Amino acid sequence: MSFGGGAVAYLREYIVRQEGWLDDEGFLGAMEISETLPGLNAVNMAIIVGDNLRGIMGAAVSVLGMLLPGSIVVMVLGILWQSNHQNLNVKQFLLGIAAAAVGLLTTVTLQIGRRQFRQLPDVAIVFVTFVAVSIFKVPLPFILLTIGPVAVWFYRPSIAKERAADEHLPFHRGARHHLFRH
Repeated sequence: MSFGGGAVAYLREYIVRQEGWLDDEGFLGAMEISETLPGLNAVNMAIIVGDNLRGIMGAAVSVLGMLLPGSIVVMVLGILWQSNHQNLNVKQFLLGIAAAAVGLLTTVTLQIGRRQFRQLPDVAIVFVTFVAVSIFKVPLPFILLTIGPVAVWFYRPSIAKERAADEHLPFHRGARHHLFRH
């Protein structure tokens, strides 16, 4: 269970560090897939990991494990909130939870992306995005339509690099072969 989007941080801690079911690269791959699917990223991650470990039954049990406890807690908290929503202590408690969630997401971002934050262009893209969204309050769709294409263009695959890497092979595998894993 998490509040404010920290589920990905918990999932990474549990799946990668504690259980070792995935390494960082596998976690990132599963995260990329889960972000393209509709629904909550954490639930999609649970489905992917559950399916990898125990097939369809593992996926079903992992979805129940992700949704049922949180649903029960949210229902109980909703009932409690209804009677205490004007209480200043309750509001401060929820602000503290939000701050903790931001800290967790920052930690996971730094742990997973530590290799990407070593180069100046990467830091510049992150910084410009952060400033635009946090300070200037630029709407996220506008950011995705402006900074997103710039980042994609900057990191576009180079056909020349791929051909140079494939020259040592006894046969030509195609420009996009590296995208598919066997």
